[in-house]
Amino acid sequence: MSVNTIDVSLCAKMFLSGTKNLESKKEWINELNVFPVPDGDTGTNMTLTIMSAAKEVTALENPTMEKLSKAISSGSLRGARGNSGVILSQLFRGFCKGIRDEREITVEVLAAAFQKAVETAYKAVMKPKEGTILTVARGGADRAIELLEENPQIDMEAFIAGVIEHAEEVLNQTPEMLPVLKEAGVVDSGGQGLVQILKGAFDAFLGKEVDYEIEVTGVKSEITKPGAQAEADIKFGYCTEFIIMLEKEYTSETELKFKAFLESIGDSIVVVSDDDIVKVHVHTNDPGLAIQRALIYGSLTKMKIDNMREEHQEKLIKEADRVAAAKKEAEEKSQQTPKKDVGFISVSIGEGMGSIFRDLGADYLIEGGQTMNPSTEDMLNAIDRVNADTIFIFPNNKNIILAANQAQSLTKDKKIIVVPTKTVPQGITALINYVPEKSAEENAEVMTEEIKNVKTGQLTYAVRDTHIDDKEIHEGDIMGVGDKGILAVGKDIADTAMETVAEMMDDDAELISIYYGEDTNEKDAQALADRLNEKYPDVDVEVNLGGQPIYYYIISVE
Repeated sequence: MSVNTIDVSLCAKMFLSGTKNLESKKEWINELNVFPVPDGDTGTNMTLTIMSAAKEVTALENPTMEKLSKAISSGSLRGARGNSGVILSQLFRGFCKGIRDEREITVEVLAAAFQKAVETAYKAVMKPKEGTILTVARGGADRAIELLEENPQIDMEAFIAGVIEHAEEVLNQTPEMLPVLKEAGVVDSGGQGLVQILKGAFDAFLGKEVDYEIEVTGVKSEITKPGAQAEADIKFGYCTEFIIMLEKEYTSETELKFKAFLESIGDSIVVVSDDDIVKVHVHTNDPGLAIQRALIYGSLTKMKIDNMREEHQEKLIKEADRVAAAKKEAEEKSQQTPKKDVGFISVSIGEGMGSIFRDLGADYLIEGGQTMNPSTEDMLNAIDRVNADTIFIFPNNKNIILAANQAQSLTKDKKIIVVPTKTVPQGITALINYVPEKSAEENAEVMTEEIKNVKTGQLTYAVRDTHIDDKEIHEGDIMGVGDKGILAVGKDIADTAMETVAEMMDDDAELISIYYGEDTNEKDAQALADRLNEKYPDVDVEVNLGGQPIYYYIISVE
């Protein structure tokens, strides 16, 4: 192979090396999330997306460029999660179109493939926003053409290095393109993920020893046997959670010392204080030490210790069986269930939310939402399990809509209508407004209009200090996150909820719906409802069990 071409073996190595570089940086990328919520997930979504493709790549025997391209494109499309994952899958899809018919990739082919990648991804997004992964990808692709025009004889190493250098320059400019990034003091997380993939791929091209847990030999690699390797990645083996019922003075200084102790024995630490309780999460090799230290401050409740290494092994053993069983179950259920004209699929979070959707007629619930975005394949599996000619999908999260749209485009035997619900309350409103006597198109139009009347606020805690939406936020603060930004920040959950609702209220408001989460109880939710009833006597207030994780309350005003 000459220095100016990439054959199929090297291409596979570069892809897998890029995959592992992204995987190794995913938590860092997660932390670039603009909002300091505990479920920033861009790095996770992009990693799960590309790992889906990596599994297909490593399963190939003696691949051609066409087979490799199909594995990357198909694997990433089906595994795509979240907006960043879907856009990444579209970049791969376009790129693979540019290389699939080649025996070797030249600089000219690579430049054209970069352009095809950007063109495909931009087409997939209805309203492309600059200052995102799309901008970084386009910057790199445009630079590729410029480099080739400046020096038609440029060698591959200088070419790839130049593309990455410019992509990183564009990435560093993203805060100037999106004010919200500048205010939060971060670059675009999706763009950073893309740059890390390119850097990892370049390392493989240079022949570097890449310590990303995958030792690539030809096209096959150790990624086909992830068990022992992934287990080795688990530095601290026990996921330990508990709540401290405070019995002694617990100041901010006390909390800092407690956190410092936990950091000395583990990682993935979350310590959230609320009045007389402290919720603790830590990964450690000695849960007893965490428990002993916590007992200094009070008694413990809701203790939970999981062996993550054991869980990981069980998941690996069960995964293949689960996939096969799910497919078989879907086929059997589809055959057994009487065919319907119309079916409904909803993304849901929490037991209470699920019950509400089922009561309203949802045929299938996809567990996911804010804390774990379902993949395109999850959507496709759900579609297989609903025996109906026309199926409405309610994503109920702005970060899931693109995956739903992608599943829609991949489904040929059923009519799929994606109602662009961005929150669970919007999904509930959409389903309530379905009228069997109307056509699918008429219902879709009515639902889409009705969800515009629903405002949503979600109460959670901040995981880091930041400044956003003109608000100073400190780690552990309670935040009310609205449809377009942070509505309120405070120290008390109920008070912050009141401020959040006040920001959502207008003269047309008729109903306030409170959905309380798994870390909140009905008594507190009812007390909040009483306060809202007193403040807004002309508006109905209802309380529902949501059961959602992470968010103390999800509150809608309509």
